[in-house]
Amino acid sequence: MQLHPRHFGRNLRENLVSKLLKDVEGTCSGRHGFVVAITGIESVGKGLIRDETGFATFPVKYQCVVFRPFKGEILEAVVTMVNKKLGACSNLQVLYINL
Repeated sequence: MQLHPRHFGRNLRENLVSKLLKDVEGTCSGRHGFVVAITGIESVGKGLIRDETGFATFPVKYQCVVFRPFKGEILEAVVTMVNKKLGACSNLQVLYINL
């Protein structure tokens, strides 16, 4: 995690956790899937200050709940919108079904 120098100080860990929640929850990667929620922080390592920017980079290990459907998997969902171009949208938010 990269953190701006204004967030250094007594609340450093809380600022890191807040930034992690903001930057990671709700994102999607091909390797891990959609990050639904961060459930715990395992460790926060020592930060390394970047000479060019003054930002600090911290290694953070965390646990999270992910959603990663596989090709051919059957999912139960409620259709909330139908679009002629994109298909059907469901309450899963990240799922687009082409009709």
